[in-house]
This record gives sequence, C-alpha cells and structure tokens, in this order.
Amino acid sequence: MLRPGDPGFAELALPYNLRAASVLPAGIARCLNAPDVAEAIKWSRRYGFPLVARSGGHSSADFSVTRGLMIDTKLMNQAQFDGRTGVATIGGGCLNADVYRALRQNDATITHGRCPTVGAAGFLLGGGIGFNIRRLGVAVDSLVASQIVTADGEIVPVSEDENGDFFWACRGGGGGNFGINTSFSVQTSPAPASVTASRLIWDAKADTVLPALLAALEDSPTSLGSWTTVTGVTPKELAAGQDVSVVFEGQLVGPPTELAKILAPVYTVAQPAQSTIEELGYWDAQENFFSDTPKPTEFQNRSLYFFGPVRPEAIETALYWLRRWPGTSIYANLSFLQTGGQASTVPADATAFVHRDNNWFMLWYLKWSGSDSVDSVEANLAWLGEFYDAISPYAIPQAYQNFPDPSLTDFLQQYYATNLRRLEKIKAAVDPHRVFNFPQAIPPASGRDIGRMRPTGPDWKGRPEDIPRARTS
Repeated sequence: MLRPGDPGFAELALPYNLRAASVLPAGIARCLNAPDVAEAIKWSRRYGFPLVARSGGHSSADFSVTRGLMIDTKLMNQAQFDGRTGVATIGGGCLNADVYRALRQNDATITHGRCPTVGAAGFLLGGGIGFNIRRLGVAVDSLVASQIVTADGEIVPVSEDENGDFFWACRGGGGGNFGINTSFSVQTSPAPASVTASRLIWDAKADTVLPALLAALEDSPTSLGSWTTVTGVTPKELAAGQDVSVVFEGQLVGPPTELAKILAPVYTVAQPAQSTIEELGYWDAQENFFSDTPKPTEFQNRSLYFFGPVRPEAIETALYWLRRWPGTSIYANLSFLQTGGQASTVPADATAFVHRDNNWFMLWYLKWSGSDSVDSVEANLAWLGEFYDAISPYAIPQAYQNFPDPSLTDFLQQYYATNLRRLEKIKAAVDPHRVFNFPQAIPPASGRDIGRMRPTGPDWKGRPEDIPRARTS
C-alpha cells in the first residue's frame, strides 16, 4: 500500500492526461495477484471507499483516477506462451511492451497497438485495433478466456464455456465496467516471415493527394493495414505557404512491388516529399511503427466510423477545418485507420464490440500543454467541437470506447449501440450497486441511478488519512 509521500506514489498516481492531474488517490494498492485484487475490493466496500483499477493508465478521458483507492495491477505483468496451442496468457497488469516481447519470442502475433506503454487489459477489453485488423479482426476476436475479480471480491474464470455472458461482455464492453480482469488468454497467429513497412509524407497538394490515397486504399487487399494522418495548420501558417501534411503509414504482408501497385494512382497525383519503404521481419518492422512514449500532457480525443468509401464531402470538410486550426504549443491531427476485412465478418452481437459494419475509423488528436493560455485551450476545444459536428453527418454515429470522449452526451449509444441493453443486464447481474463506476460507466439495466455506493466517483472529497497505512514486507 502506498500513501501520499511514499516513494513511488507520485509517479504511479499521476494520470497520463494531465487534465485530471489534481485528482489523486488517497492510497494505491499494488497487487501481485488476483487474491490481492479481491482483498482490495472487499476492503473498499467494507469502508465505503470508491475504487478504480489502473494498469497502463492511458485512459484518454482519465477514467482511471479517483480520490479513493487506486488498485494498481502493474506488478501482474507475467506473460506465458503455450507452444502447443499458440495461446498466450498475459497478466492483467501487462503493458503492450510485455505482450510484444512474449509474441516476438515465439514468432506469433495478434491484432496489437503501436504504443508499448498502453495497458494490455484496457486495449483488449475495449476491442483492440491496429494494422492487423483487416487480416485478423479486432484483438478481442482472439480472446479465448479471462479471469476477473467481481464487485463481491470473487475470482471468476470466464470463457465461451464458463460464465459465457460475462465473457461476452469482456470482449468489447470496455475496461472498468464489470470487474478487474487479472489475466487474459489469447489465441495467437503465426507472425508473417516478412512485411513491407512504409512511411510516406506529402507536404503539398492535399486536396488531390488525400482523396486519391483513400480511394487507392479502398481497393487494397486485406493484407495491407494502414494509418493515414493529416496534420492541422493555422491560418497564419497557411498564408505563409505551409499546408497540411498527409502521412501514410502502412504494413503489407507482401513485397514492396505490391505496395507500389496499390499506391500507383497516388503517385500519378504527386510524389511524396519523404518516402521510407522497407521489407523487414515482422517484429523488426513493428519497431518502425511503435510510437515514442510521450510525457504526460493535456489532450482530447474524438472518434467516428465510416461505412463505405469516405465521401468527397467528408474529405473536403476535414481539409477545411484542418486549415483553420487555432494552434496550440503542441499539435492537432486527424487519422484514418482502414477497417473492414476480417473484423467485419463477425456479427455485431457476437461480442460486445459492436463496431463491425464499417470501412474506416477516424480519430482526432488535439494536444496542448501548460504553456497554453485558458483562452487558447477553449478556442481549440471549440474548434474541435465544430469540426466534429461538421463531419458527423457523413459518418456512422458510433465512437470507439478505447478512446473515451468526455464531450459526448450519448456516449452509451455511441460506444455500444445495439449491444447496450445486454451489457446493462449483465451489469445488473454482476455489479448492481455500481462498485465499478466512472462518468461514462455502463449502468445496471434496472435503472441508471440504482444503488450507488456513497461516497463515490473522482469528485469524492475524502481524506487520505482515512486509509490506514498498510504494513509492507
């Protein structure tokens, strides 16, 4: 148990999104196993303390903060691989980096992300997207079993054959809603011997390059996974001759010549200003894609999905607003991840992850720092809201629960759509008193205000001294 002032407390307590940096726990329970987690939950309920679980701590809306007890699972970071079955079993506190290491050692893969410090638990529970989504589906499509500690402190195994409803909810129902998952078993696939990894940048002619690129990708095979990012520029920068940049990052299971054929229509429009295309071993290629772990900052994410090709009106709207970015000390961008393929072959109600019938996922990143004035931040958030509203008519009204958006008013429908009712019923069965609660938590089916624990939530003003200091050994 760590209390304020203890070595390591400040580092563990600080959220990744500094918008909630003032919300610090009264104590942090560092758990080594599922029984530790169970004891922490039982203690919190016994004394009426709110609780929250944290592994990687990358919740973009800071839903892993509390003024009560933080249940930290980072020490539960073991990863094992069964060479006979190809099943990898990972602890609930593993970071993506721990998963990558285990998979790499066994020439295996799943659909995985690009940030090594993200918690694998949150990534999996919310669905899990990445370059392999069209080839292998979303990450939870590979989940075969999990272990979860419930609101009653019970350690429960879940799979298709055991506690099936609970298992269904763990495949896309989002982290922090139903319990604390302490392990996951995923069915891996053999990693390709090699892939073509690419990064191309066009710093001009975005009005013709972006539609040509998205159209070329629309016709590409599912062996290609890609992120296309368009950066924002201020009107002042635009007047000085600097335009938005289009950045393509792709992973193709195939040779560079095949990628060249896919991108040929784009090359006829404009050659990239920068181009890196390499054929590499699968995990060597991932090193090129892994994002650096940035220092905690303040930011806002928003997301939408598209069905079918991205309409010309949507592209024009995106470029219009990206050229009117008010500007901060950091940056703003908009990214398109191509979806569909294997992910769309799974029925929307087969797992809790409902976002199946789509072709593109769109994500906004708006970041700023403490050097930006309040007026600047407000202007940027207003810009983001107008941008989102302008492009929404062309999109599916759904948002990705792994990038929670505090701006949404209909978040439950956006995150879970037609699967919401079943999730609410499961919540009522396993956590009717909302022990696991946060601003966008799934409510029980019997009523959205049923049986709240009191005190609760990150705004609780309890005193740190109310948590007894535990003996350490």
